Amino acid sequence: MKVNIVGAGLAGSECAWQLAKRGFEVEIFEMRSHERKTFAHRTADFAELVCSNSLRSDDPTTAIGLLHAEMRLFDSLIMQSADANKVPAGSALAVDRQGFSDFIQQKLLDTKKVKISRQEITELPQNSHEKWIIATGPLTSDKLSQSILKYSGQEHLAFFDAIAPIIYKDSIDFNFAWWQSRYDKGDGKDYINCPMTKEQYYQFVDDLLLGEKGEFKDWEKDTPYFDGCLPIEEMARRGKDVLRFGPLKPVGLTNQNFVEGHELRKPYAVIQLRQDNKIGTLYNMVGFQTKLKYGEQKRIFSKILGLESAEFARFGGIHRNIFINSPQLLDEELRFKTLPHIRFAGQVTGVEGYVESASMGLLAGIFTACEISNQKPIKPSAKTAIGALLNHITQGHIGQNFQPMNVNFGLFEPLEQKTYKKDRKSHYSKRAIREIEKFVY
Repeated sequence: MKVNIVGAGLAGSECAWQLAKRGFEVEIFEMRSHERKTFAHRTADFAELVCSNSLRSDDPTTAIGLLHAEMRLFDSLIMQSADANKVPAGSALAVDRQGFSDFIQQKLLDTKKVKISRQEITELPQNSHEKWIIATGPLTSDKLSQSILKYSGQEHLAFFDAIAPIIYKDSIDFNFAWWQSRYDKGDGKDYINCPMTKEQYYQFVDDLLLGEKGEFKDWEKDTPYFDGCLPIEEMARRGKDVLRFGPLKPVGLTNQNFVEGHELRKPYAVIQLRQDNKIGTLYNMVGFQTKLKYGEQKRIFSKILGLESAEFARFGGIHRNIFINSPQLLDEELRFKTLPHIRFAGQVTGVEGYVESASMGLLAGIFTACEISNQKPIKPSAKTAIGALLNHITQGHIGQNFQPMNVNFGLFEPLEQKTYKKDRKSHYSKRAIREIEKFVY
């Protein structure tokens, strides 16, 4: 039986891989083409990274790093590509965007099991003899969204998400900027740092607050932000020191360009830029998601020491994301309760983050393969990272206000024994790896 997947993002690509390597024919329907893009996407490539090129920490004692480790045990295509296209980023797993997408697309096509159709699916398919997986992500088209509404009997939930600017490395002034990872992690020089004095920092905050922003449409005005991806000016609005204790924190960094005693030797705040492509020509402004208008971004960000002559490969932006109320609409195997021949996967289910989205695609693929083969799947428990996410979106949330969630240890089943706080993450991680091995097959 052929399986149909709507969406060639990270979740759809991972889902297709898990099915294809088990011998199933797959057709991926992707509305993006070389002629048609979305607000956030720039290409028609599989698994295009939009918001950032970082898959966050690769340390297995963090919840996201543990999810990385679990997915590697499943032979995850997303993790294969991430490891093959890794660029320096301290303890984070950042990748070359183009290489990442190219690797995934080629591996899928090499299976000879995956077909790509460049067309938009506008209605939820009604033929119950077919298997469908909706992995359209947070930018699900209006027509398909309306169809989902029709069969869910609910309204969509939505939130605003923002993307950060990308700068050409050769336009950065290294008379002020310097290379260093915070606390010298990774290779010790995985980030470009731009310093700020106290006066410059507070002027920067004022500029963010007063800068001209993009306007929201009337129907968007009550849409909340997702706290994990706040625009930088929204963080500044919440308090003048919020940025200095957030993405602009100066701890663990010492500016080697200035002598001891100079105010920029130990800056009051620091802007970090992370490598965005493998050849190192593009750098992403870490934490600088923004809804400032393009001209204002150029004006304000060019005041930063080291970025006075910066050239932007991409300005930041903001877009409205959509996700369904999964705890009410999906069963424990990600099936749509109203139309159980359809599964949902990825960020549209209410997980937040690239890897979290891919992990739900992975599970949707395995669950579908088991169903077609008349096998009962072994669902991962909430002692694992992937199981904790599945539990959260299908049955773990209480109340009506379901919101997107990154993987975190608060979603895990509590540890069985009392543990010192400093050892807790390590215990969660070790227990999860033991537990996940019961599920991998």
